[in-house]
Amino acid sequence: MSYPSLKITFLGTGTSSGVPMIGCDCEVCTSGNPKDKRLRSSILVQSSTTTIVVDSGPDFRQQMLRHDVKKLDAVLFTHSHKDHIAGLDDVRAYNYFQQSPMNIYGTEFTLGRIRTEFDYAFTGFKYPGVPSITTQVIDTKSFLVGDILIEPIPAWHLKMPVLGFRFGDFAYLTDVNRIEEPSKQKIKGSKVLVLNALRHEKHISHFTLQEAIDLADELAIPTTYFTHLSHQMGLYGLIEAQLPGGRHLSYDGLEIYV
Repeated sequence: MSYPSLKITFLGTGTSSGVPMIGCDCEVCTSGNPKDKRLRSSILVQSSTTTIVVDSGPDFRQQMLRHDVKKLDAVLFTHSHKDHIAGLDDVRAYNYFQQSPMNIYGTEFTLGRIRTEFDYAFTGFKYPGVPSITTQVIDTKSFLVGDILIEPIPAWHLKMPVLGFRFGDFAYLTDVNRIEEPSKQKIKGSKVLVLNALRHEKHISHFTLQEAIDLADELAIPTTYFTHLSHQMGLYGLIEAQLPGGRHLSYDGLEIYV
């Protein structure tokens, strides 16, 4: 099957606290390198006709303004933690300019949490100006948004089931610490993979940098970028220089084409 050419923009590459972290004066949080400044993790996926965001965290408004995203067709959700859903209210602007509800996609559990967190958007009587949202339940079956075919990839965030997504030759998984064999098969063959790599030390619900490198090697992915990075990862320039070939730290504003 042929896929449309896609542009992927990293809207944010930081963990839940972002980088710099409030109140921290470590060398990463005080770095003058723009690549050490990280909003909460999200990506923008664009074909010639379709625009999708994966996760709308607390920095969603800032990210949309920063990248001048005037049209948005859908938001996909990996899971329901606040650093991935908190900015959803700001789809109101797209409701106004596009004169249509915003389509959001997630598992039944994720959408249920969103309905609870943003209950005012789903009540029978809606206060003027609240976001207009249409929910689309997804599971493991592929689906289309515009001309972009999307394959969900189930994974685990400790005991929480989450989704990654494959778009043609590009696969994206954040907030993951375990991927079972059937999902690994869905990732294999990708030309570009994005994996979370929180820090160097072991973590209960995220891959470490070495664990993410090992998985990329196991799956034989030519190019892998690491995201959802904390300030504990270290300075971008130092860590990037130490990574093996084809393995890179992502950074906010990074653009790749697949």
